[in-house]
Parts: sequence; C-alpha cells; structure tokens
Amino acid sequence: MSNYYKTKTIRTYVSDGTGAPKVQTKTVTIGGPGGSSIGFTPSSDFGDFGNFGSRGFDDFGGQFKIDFGDSFGGKGFGFDIGNKGGSRPSGGGSRSYVIGGGDADPGRRTGGSTIKVVAPPTDPDPQPKLAGRPTRVLKKNPFVGLKFQNPDEIRAQCLREGILFEDPEFPCVDSSIFFSRSPPRPFEWKRPHEICDNPQWISQGASRFDVRQGELGDCWLLAAVASLTCNPKLFENVVDSRQTFTENYCGLFKFKFWHQGEWQEVVVDDRLPTYRNQLVFMHSTEKNEFWSALLEKAYAKLMGSYESLKGGSTSEAMEDFTGGVTEMFDLQKAPPNLLNIMLKANERGSLMGCSIDADPGRVEAELANGLIMGHAYSVTSVVLADIKTARVKGQIPLVRVRNPWGNGSEWKGAWSDGSREWSLLTEDEKQEHGITFSDDGEFWMSFQDFTANFQKLEICNLGPDSLDEEDLSNKKKWECFKEHGAWIKRVNAGGCRNYLDTFWTNPQFRMTLTDVDDDDNDDMCTAIVAVLQKDRRKKRKEGLDLLTIGFVIYKLEDPNCGPLDMKFFKYNPSVAKSPTFINMREICGRFKLPPGSYAIVPSTFEPHYEGEFLIRIFTEKANVSGDEDSNMPRHGEGKEIDEQTSLDDDVYVTPERFPQRAAAERTEPTDQERAQADALKQSFKRIAGEDMEIDAYELQEVLNTVFTKEFPFPGFGVDTCRSMVAMHDGDLSGKLGYDEFKDLWEDLRRWKGVFKEFDKDKSGNLSSYELRNALNHVGFHISNRTFKSLVMRYSNKNGQIDFGDFIMCTIRLKTMLTSFRGHDPQNTGFAPYDIDSFIQTTMYS
Repeated sequence: MSNYYKTKTIRTYVSDGTGAPKVQTKTVTIGGPGGSSIGFTPSSDFGDFGNFGSRGFDDFGGQFKIDFGDSFGGKGFGFDIGNKGGSRPSGGGSRSYVIGGGDADPGRRTGGSTIKVVAPPTDPDPQPKLAGRPTRVLKKNPFVGLKFQNPDEIRAQCLREGILFEDPEFPCVDSSIFFSRSPPRPFEWKRPHEICDNPQWISQGASRFDVRQGELGDCWLLAAVASLTCNPKLFENVVDSRQTFTENYCGLFKFKFWHQGEWQEVVVDDRLPTYRNQLVFMHSTEKNEFWSALLEKAYAKLMGSYESLKGGSTSEAMEDFTGGVTEMFDLQKAPPNLLNIMLKANERGSLMGCSIDADPGRVEAELANGLIMGHAYSVTSVVLADIKTARVKGQIPLVRVRNPWGNGSEWKGAWSDGSREWSLLTEDEKQEHGITFSDDGEFWMSFQDFTANFQKLEICNLGPDSLDEEDLSNKKKWECFKEHGAWIKRVNAGGCRNYLDTFWTNPQFRMTLTDVDDDDNDDMCTAIVAVLQKDRRKKRKEGLDLLTIGFVIYKLEDPNCGPLDMKFFKYNPSVAKSPTFINMREICGRFKLPPGSYAIVPSTFEPHYEGEFLIRIFTEKANVSGDEDSNMPRHGEGKEIDEQTSLDDDVYVTPERFPQRAAAERTEPTDQERAQADALKQSFKRIAGEDMEIDAYELQEVLNTVFTKEFPFPGFGVDTCRSMVAMHDGDLSGKLGYDEFKDLWEDLRRWKGVFKEFDKDKSGNLSSYELRNALNHVGFHISNRTFKSLVMRYSNKNGQIDFGDFIMCTIRLKTMLTSFRGHDPQNTGFAPYDIDSFIQTTMYS
C-alpha cells in the first residue's frame, strides 16, 4: 500500500466579536506508526494516480484504505474498487466496501455494487479476561469472522444489488486449497451453473450412495457424511435441504456444524475447484447434484483449508455433524458387551465407523477378502436377524457396512452380497431390515466376522442437543456436561502422572455421580469422559500438530475440596484413566463407577505444552451436585475445581491444613532472626531520626543491608519498598513508624522462610508451578484466575520467580485483599468501590 504521510500545523482564528481574534495552533499528523493513514493498493501496476484509464476506477481493481489511527480505536474504512475488487475486509478497520465494476471473470459477477459491513467480533476465548483490556485472540484465530456472516443479510444484499456472493472469509485462491504447496495443476473455481446445465441442490433425496471421494485423502470425512445421511433429522440440521439454485439464488449456501462445544453456522459461496470442468474433490454420484461438494467446502472453511482435511478419524466429523461424543474400540480387545453397546447405539441413532490399520508403505491396499486397509468405512445398521428354517431357528447379529467409494469393493465372505447364507432368512425378514444386493459399496457381515476383520470401531453417541422430543419418544438420551479449559505454560501445563512435580498443577474438574443406571445390578453409574483439543487442524499451517493427550480420574473423599496438591497425587491411586495417551483430536473413555465425587485431570503427556481443550462428561442420569438455591459457586459435575481468593489472618501453617508440620515449630523466630531483628531496630533508629519514621528510600537501605547477605539477588528496588510502605500506610503519609515496621518485618520473616523451603535447589528462584503452594503456606488462598494473573505478572520466561518478585507478589496480594475486605465486611465476595478508592487501592499498593 502506498501510504500518505504528512505532518501539518493548523492555525485557527477564533473571535467572539468583542476583541482581537485568538489564535489556536494544532499539529496534525496523518500516517506513521499508530497514526492515521490513507493508502491505495492497485491490482495492476499503475505507478501513481495519474495513470487512471478512461473509465476511472472501473478500469482497474484495487483496494483503497483509510485508517484513523490509535486515537480512534484503530477503526477505518476499506474500499475494494473496480473490476477485480473482492469484498475483503480491511485489516484494522471495522467496515469494508466494494465499489463498481463487477469481476474480471465473466459469469461470476454481474456488476453493480455491494456493501459489506463487518461487525467487530467478540472474543471467543474461554479463558478469563481482564475487563477493559484487549486480547490477542482475534489475531490468533483468523476464522473468527465467520461467526458474523449472517446468511439472511448477505442474501438480501446480493439480491438487492443483483450480484452473486463471493466469500471474503474463504477466498477462491490456491491457499484455500493447499497451505503447504502449490496445486499440482491449475484448478479453476466454477459455480455449478458453469459446470452443468441444470444444477440441483439435492436430487431425489440425499442418501449414503450420493457421496463419492475425490482427489483429497479425506475418506474419514466421507464415511461420516454417509452415516449422516442415514439419519434424516441430523442431516437436515447440518445441510438444510430447502436451499436451491433457483429461488432467491445468490451463490450463497449455509451449513451448521458443532464446533468445539457450540453449534456454528458456516456460509460459503458456490464456487468449487474444478479441472477440465470436473469437480476435483468430494462430489455426488449424480453429476448435477452439489450438496456434498459444498458441504466439504464449508467444512474445509471451518478447518482452514482443503488440505487441512487430509488424514483423520471418522469420529471428528461425526462429532462435528452431531455434537456427540465418540468412543474408540480396539476390536482385537473388544469388551464382552460390545454387541449390546452397538445395538443400543444403533437404536439411539448414533453414528458409527470402522477401519483396518494400514501397513507401512501400503495405502488403501485391498485384501483378499475385499476389505481395504487404511480406509474408513461407515457402519449403517446393526440388527438381530431371525433365522427360520426346518433345521435352524434363532437370531444372528448382522452388521451393515458401507465403503465410501460406492463401488464394487465389498466384503467377499459370509453374508456378502448374494452369498448362500441369505437363504436362512425369509423374504419378509430381508425386507424388514432393508437388505438388498448391488455393487454400491454397501455389504453385510456377521458380527463375528466384523470383529475378526476390522480393527477399530468408532461410535458417536448423540448428546441431548442432537435429538428432539420426538426422537426421544421410546429412547433414552445421554445427559451432557461440558467445560472449556487450557494448558498454559508456567501455570498449569503439568504433563502426565510421570511428572509428579508438575502433574498436580493441571486443570482439575469435579464429577459427581449420584444416581445409578436403571439396568445396572451392581449399583454403578456409567460415565463417558472425553477431552477434545481445539483448533489443531487450523494450526497445521503454523507447523503445529496434535498434542498427545489423556486424562486420569481420582476419587474425592471431600466432595467440596479445593484444588488437589502434589501430596494427594503422591499417595492416592487413580480409579480410572483414559485408554491411552494419544495424538488424536479427542480422547474418550467409558467407565462404570460407584456413586461419589471424582476429580478428572486432563493433561498432555509431557509438561509445558500449551493448548486449549473442551472436556465433556456424558452420563445416563442427570448426576449434578450443588445447591440450586445457593449464591455460592456451584461445585457440580464438569466444573473446574477451584477456591475463592482470600487471606487467613495471622496464619502461617496450621495443624489442620498441614498436619505433618506443627505450627509452632516454624512460627517462632530463630536465633539468627532475633539477631537480625535487633540489628534492624538499631538501623531503623539511626536512619529514622527524631520522628522515628522512614520512607521507601530509607526502608530500602534498612532492608537491603540484611537481605542481600541472605539471598543472591540485587536487593529490593525502590518500587518494591514503596509497596511495603503502602501495605501499612493507612493515612497516606508515605512513611512507616516503628510499630508498622515491626509488622512488616514479621511478614518478611515468614515469607522468606517459605521461599527458602520451596527453593529446593537453593538457586534463589521458585518455579511458577510451586507459587500456589508457597502462597498457601503463608495464608493466601488463590483462585485459578488469580493464579494465572500472578504467574504472568511475576515469573520470567522460564517460569522462575526470584525472591524480590515473590515478596512484591505477597505484598500486593495482602494489600489488595485487606482493602477489599474493608469494603466487603459481610464477606459476600462483592465490594462497592468508587473510582478514587479503586485507583488508590490498585495504584498505591
């Protein structure tokens, strides 16, 4: 962009008519860092504005941008001008306009003008934020804008202006297809009416036979799409069959996906990658049907690009189509009740997929029995078929499986298409279960052959928001609880139980099971626990891949306890854990546990790895604990275990909190400390003078004569000493008397003792992971939100906190908590502050 930059002095003459004019002078700078700027980026090289064509702006394309700078909140206006202008939102501004000329590609736009207003997006970060301060989440997530693409508003605007929609959030460029390389050949983006004469949204109903795989390695996605078509209501929720290429057509289509805990509407334009007028990626069997191709495009937009869809598990897409939770079963180690689980899943409308592991170097190789290795299949039905012959009578479990290729690559063993085993079933029985034979990729197997030949089974259990009341008429539903969380370096990225020193710092979530299952004779409760790591496909282009994650479950003796410390995990075994630690988007496990309260600890395998996650708990009963009428925070199922930030008066270590240590053995000063106190008293009297008061500078001199001999640090800075004075300075005199100094010394004596105790290697630093325990030992209770703030404020980039910063942290905590308590005498957790009191508390501390 060619930036306009100028500084100008403006003189304004003002007169009220009664005297000589007054001169007001103001210097205005346009452009420069953080300032206003005016710029134009042409789509062709015109050199300067003197090279306009005879038709003005319509002769070429480009982007004209005005930014008003930081003084106006970084807002601005962006204009896409002329034939090649696309409706791109301006970088830092809040509004974007497209003016004139249509598009360089005939048939894609009909000319005219459109106006696209982009609302300032809200922050989707599940982590706590400081009110009034901007976050960096919008910079981290370039796809947050899709939340604000309203399909009704866009459609109305396009119809009013007579143009076809072009999606600025997922432009038709090579990087939307591949982020790591250039396309292998020139793809051309075309709309359906440019590909065929009579495009249809859905031709003769959507079915599992519609979906065909293209050149992208996303058979896992196709298997999930095929399963989705088997449930019309779930399909309708994702695809919306009412869309059309005729009525109110503007080139826009919408889909709905469950995305990391919430349902998200995704809009796309209908331009699709083609080569020689053929669709390159997923497509329908019917050449003029386009719902499947556009579904894949919308999903690619959600994940960042088409390439982001390469390789994956069917469970990912099944969850994103339903909001359910997926269980993974190793069929070589199948539980004894697997058939019952599959039958129940089929009755509840769950989506299922299966696969055979690939051999190294053999991608999608066909076995002698007709099955494909390293290929994702859909399980479309599980039934108990009645066998009635003269010699045999009974039931046999059968599983129907579909190959997303939709061709003759099918199972060749017993119960395959046309095999002799089908003579054991009557024609009525075949009709009841929808049994037909054709080379369509779908086939039947006995349950025994299914478990013997496939290696992995995925079952997506539908949550309550996937089913309506009609669906639930004769069926049970899962109760679901969810909570967002994150592993943060230096704070709670503790790694697995192998790293005991940091494992206890991981996020901990409470699960309370109260009602046993209806059909359980052992008085046990079924719980499915799942931990999903967020946005990892999007981050592939940043070089980040899936983290190796898992979780462990512990029994809680005290259902209302605060965060568990290292001692708890050292001496208490787990009662359940995830099947493994694995680098998949989600890890899930099914457990049968007795009623009670439990702590679920999700973690990465190794410590210090950052990532956001979603934890979900599915139970057969609504097992929620907590007092509904209480004003206190509920400690119910799925809630992170936390405690309220507070300060115990005159508490260092009590037998109740730390029974292994007697309070008296640490609270009494040592002989060395008594000698130090005497020396400090003499030093205080010498420096204070007749008024027996010292200010921050004098306090710095007194304290550093002692503490620099005891700790390897440069001494307390004057800012720390100001905070020490402020902690005891109730009259804002800026000085300490001797009695106040004695109280300060008593605090410092105890705090330095705890610092030494937790400084195991005598390095003069504490690990940020140990900060919470150290603060607990001197009477501070710290909530998770406050602890994160303290670590970010007082630790260095290696997660170390030196003695000076530790003292500063404790001083400010005590000052603020004491002040808050003075404004909240009833201990309600809420305190009224006027603006001056608030500033005084936060600034003078």
